[in-house]
Amino acid sequence: MTAPDRPAPPNWTPTWAFGRAVLLTGLLLVAAVLLGRVDLIVLAVPFALGTAYALRRRPVDLPRVWLSADEDPLVEGGRMAGTVSVGNPGAVHYDVAVLRTRISLWLRVDRVGLAGSAVVGSGRSGAGQATVADRPFVTSVAPDTAVDLELTGTALRWGRHPLGPAGARVAAAQGLLVSRAVIVEPVRSKVYPKTEPFEAVEAMPRAAGLVGAHHSRRPGEGGELAGVRVFAPGDRLRRIDWRVSLRARQLHVAATLSDRDAEVVVLLDVLAEAGRSGGVTGTASVLDTTVRAAAAIAEHYLHRGDRVALLEYGPSARRLRPATGRRQYLTVLEWLLDVKAQSSPHEPYDQVFGPQLLSADALVVVLTPLLEERSAQMLARLARSGRFVVAVDTLPADLPPPKDRGWVEVAYRLWRLDRDTMIAQLREHGVPVVPWAGAGSLDQVLRDVARLATAPRVGGR
Repeated sequence: MTAPDRPAPPNWTPTWAFGRAVLLTGLLLVAAVLLGRVDLIVLAVPFALGTAYALRRRPVDLPRVWLSADEDPLVEGGRMAGTVSVGNPGAVHYDVAVLRTRISLWLRVDRVGLAGSAVVGSGRSGAGQATVADRPFVTSVAPDTAVDLELTGTALRWGRHPLGPAGARVAAAQGLLVSRAVIVEPVRSKVYPKTEPFEAVEAMPRAAGLVGAHHSRRPGEGGELAGVRVFAPGDRLRRIDWRVSLRARQLHVAATLSDRDAEVVVLLDVLAEAGRSGGVTGTASVLDTTVRAAAAIAEHYLHRGDRVALLEYGPSARRLRPATGRRQYLTVLEWLLDVKAQSSPHEPYDQVFGPQLLSADALVVVLTPLLEERSAQMLARLARSGRFVVAVDTLPADLPPPKDRGWVEVAYRLWRLDRDTMIAQLREHGVPVVPWAGAGSLDQVLRDVARLATAPRVGGR
C-alpha cells in the first residue's frame, strides 16, 4: 500500500506581521463591543485599513532563480566568475528578496556585487574557513525585472567544483506575505590542473609508429643523418651526395634514420592518498602531484606528436585510449578531473595491463606514492613482462611525521625504512624510481632506459 501524495506547500504564506495585525484588529473590535467604547474602534481602523491596502494586490507567481558560471574551463589559480539571479515574473513588487548560495571550498570568492554594490572579502580559504559569499544578501526586485548577484574569485584546486545550490525567498505586500524558498540545482565549474614545467630531452626507448619527432635506430625517411652509402636501386635522386660521389667516382647517397612516434602510457596509482591539499598556492597531496604530473607529461609528449594513453591502477580501472593531437590533450584534462583515491581490499583489476591494451613498445610512466605493497608488485610485473617502466614517486618530500610521541613516531620511522627498502628492491629489478621534481625529472631515467633498450635482451617473456 503506497502512502498518499503529500499536498504541495502553498506558494505564499502570511508572515508574523500579518498575524499580529489581524490579531490586534480583532482584539480591539471585540473589546470595543464588550466595553461599548468607540475609541477602540477608531484605534482598530488604521490596522484594518493598512492590512487591506497592503493586500490589495497579492503576488501569485513564485520568484525565479538562475545560477550560472563560466562555461570555459578554468586553470588552477585562474579567475572564476558566477552569477546568482532572482527574477520577479509578476506584477507585484518584491519588498525584500533574500539570496544565499553555497560554494565549494576550492572556489575562493573575493568579491561579491549586488545591484551595483560590491562587498570585498578577506580572501580566506580552505577547509572550515568561510568566505564573503557565505552570508545572505538582501535586495528588492521590481516587477518584470531581475537582480544579479555576481561572484568573482579564484579557483584553488583542480576538479569539478559546485557553485550552488542557491536559494531565494521573497516578501511582498509590505512584508505581510512571504514565498516559500525556491532552490536551484548547483552548476559545476571545471578547473583543469596547472601544468607543471616538464621537459624530457632524451630519446624514447623504442618508437613504434612511422611518424613523429623521435629518431629511430632503424634506417628510413627522416631528418637525422646516419651516414653515406653506395647508391642502390630504389634510392631517391635527391639523396645523392655529389661531393662523395665525385671523389669516389661512384654514386653515393645520404642515409637517414626514420622519424617515428612513440606511445606513452601514464599509469596513475590511486589506491591511497597522503598529505593535505592546500590548493595551487599551498602544499600538494599525493593526488595533487599525481594529477599535475600526468597533465604535464601528457602535454609534453602530445606536443611532440606522440600517442598518449592513461590508465588507473585502482578498483575502477579507468582507461583512456591512446591518441595524438590537441583533442587528446583536452580529453586527458577532462579525464583527470575525475581522478580520486579509491582504496580497496581486493586486488585491482589487472587485465588492463594485457598485451591487447598495453603495447610492448610503450613507455609506461607510473605515478605512484608506493604506499602499498601491491603497487610495488604491479611495477615488478610490468618490468618482468619486458616493458619499459619508469616509476615516479609522488609522495611529498615534506610529508610531516606524526606529532604523537611514543610508539607512533617509531612506527613511522620503521615504515620509512621499509619503503626505502622496497624502492631499492625495485631498482634492483630494473625499475627506476625517481621523485617528481618538475622540469627534467625524467631525463636521466629515460637516458638509462634508452641505453637498456639498445642492449641485447636475454630470456623470454
